[in-house]
Amino acid sequence: MDRSNETAPLSGFILLGLSAHPKLEKTFFVLILMMYLVILLGNGVLILVSILDSHLHTPMYFFLGNLSFLDICYTTSSVPLILDSFLTPRKTISFSGCAVQMFLSFAMGATECVLLSMMAFDRYVAICNPLRYPVVMNKAAYVPMAASSWAGGITNSVVQTSLAMRLPFCGDNVINHFTCEILAVLKLACADISINVISMVVANMIFLAVPVLFIFVSYVFILVTILRIPSAEGRKKAFSTCSAHLTVVLVFYGTILFMYGKPKSKDPLGADKQDLADKLISLFYGVVTPMLNPIIYSLRNKDVRAAVRNLVGQKHLTE
Repeated sequence: MDRSNETAPLSGFILLGLSAHPKLEKTFFVLILMMYLVILLGNGVLILVSILDSHLHTPMYFFLGNLSFLDICYTTSSVPLILDSFLTPRKTISFSGCAVQMFLSFAMGATECVLLSMMAFDRYVAICNPLRYPVVMNKAAYVPMAASSWAGGITNSVVQTSLAMRLPFCGDNVINHFTCEILAVLKLACADISINVISMVVANMIFLAVPVLFIFVSYVFILVTILRIPSAEGRKKAFSTCSAHLTVVLVFYGTILFMYGKPKSKDPLGADKQDLADKLISLFYGVVTPMLNPIIYSLRNKDVRAAVRNLVGQKHLTE
């Protein structure tokens, strides 16, 4: 019988994770749990200070609050599932649970790409057109900018997830990953996935290539403007206003390029090791970047540090 006709829907999937390396599971459980708690604490504090401190009621910190909320949502969509898989012998996920987890991860990832480009535009206006900044980046502008980032990411995720989960899955239901990563799921489909591939290529152009180009052009103009400032102190002050965002952008896209741009091993004997390395890199990408974002903004931004100190000081006074 032709297997392509065996299209009975699966009730769920088995997540392979680190099943082949049980000794690593307990170690990674502790490590990922600690990192997840840092993510919740660090990003939670950033959201809190951006709301409570009136000095931070500016477009930059509004975007930063959105970024922190996004990082919490992104990690919460996958980390609890990963932690559970480290402790559970049978690492299963329902079909509907897989769809929800895939949707959330896709939506948050696409939204962050667009949101970082919006933050780059904010820094461009602040440095290259400082006198027009209050007019250009008013509330009527930056709120829709953030909302459009979320709307675009969610719309893309609805399209990609619905196309993936409509496919017939027959036979093998083992996902060689920690989560329902879309490429790993598509490998299990017993139907033509050319539409999925085309839609993902288009989405990557819109949500990855275009924002990267936009950020690059913005920082070219920013750099040219900073170099034209006559005093060294003025140049340092101007650069400090965008250094945290630039660092976050380099970490975010640098990790993506490292994940997907490195050459694949052609040695079949090294396939298992490379497979393990790819999964661990993907795992750390999902938690390291959201963990570093609040640390970077805290270390490189005196306004955030001052707001955190004020928040802690007020808490001690109320006690």
